[in-house]
Amino acid sequence: MIIVLRPDATEEQINHIVSKVQKLGLTPHLSRGTQRTIIGVIGPEDVLRVTPLEVFPGVENVIPVLAPFKLVSREFHKEDSVIELGKGIKIGGNKIVVMAGPCTIENIDLLYEIAKEVKAAGATVLRGGAFKPRTSPYSFQGLGEKGLQYLREVGNELGLVTVTEVMDARDVGLVSGYADVLQIGCRNMQNFNLLKEVGQIQKPVLLKRGMSSTVKEMLMSAEYILAGGNFNVILCERGIRTFEDSTRNTLDISAVAVAKQLSHLPIIIDPSHAAGRWSYVPALSKAAIACGADGLIVEVHSHPEEAVSDGVQSLIPSNFMKMMQELKILAKVSGREI
Repeated sequence: MIIVLRPDATEEQINHIVSKVQKLGLTPHLSRGTQRTIIGVIGPEDVLRVTPLEVFPGVENVIPVLAPFKLVSREFHKEDSVIELGKGIKIGGNKIVVMAGPCTIENIDLLYEIAKEVKAAGATVLRGGAFKPRTSPYSFQGLGEKGLQYLREVGNELGLVTVTEVMDARDVGLVSGYADVLQIGCRNMQNFNLLKEVGQIQKPVLLKRGMSSTVKEMLMSAEYILAGGNFNVILCERGIRTFEDSTRNTLDISAVAVAKQLSHLPIIIDPSHAAGRWSYVPALSKAAIACGADGLIVEVHSHPEEAVSDGVQSLIPSNFMKMMQELKILAKVSGREI
């Protein structure tokens, strides 16, 4: 349920309504827009029928939210959310954010080498996996905390925001101590205990769509995080599993349009995991910019033939630089910038 406040509602009136909602055993979430302030109410709405909030001073209207995802919906927050990632980098506005780096952190020297290249090309966020979910238990699983230390050190040295995946609710405290942005991978999109845990922190969360999940299911997963109090969520379309076998996954470009219509949260595209081959990444990245995505997360490796994971889908730095130059032109044509 959404409580729409009058434009002239005072802070005293707002606090009174919030207090009343809490006494009813419900959870209020205040959202201040450019034209209206609203209070989203989470919990069993039948208790409000006993105490109609329309009669309270400062209330203009009370509207039920029809979508199953309440806090994520456009009904709750009309304007696009702009999320602070750190170091002055924001996502969700006019500037397109590019995250780039290796699939897996292998050693600090290689990470530093790649990070310098992607920063020079225009990326502002360094990606790198310290904990790696692998299909085979015999594949390299990541460096763990040592990888997180490398990521933090290189990020600080070069002034880059950092993003890495957290796989277990027990590791949220550890990972958030090093990384600026926590990624929830596609395999964990419906790991509800993990979603609840990252909902308790105030760091940005990059939520990847599950390989067989609908857009609405992704939004319901985001709702878990917002319901916990963390509104700093970025959605990510990374391709879904279909019958097509010429690419690793099938990039659902329409997911950007659908998510933006249903939700106020920013959404980015992962062309590397969608394509599975580096040669397709530039085309999919251009499609992402053209359809209005708020950013990209791209795999880059200086020596992909020697990469411990996903080398075949990683751009070498020179190709990444070329792609970024082309994307900057496309972004400018669409009235945006990288």
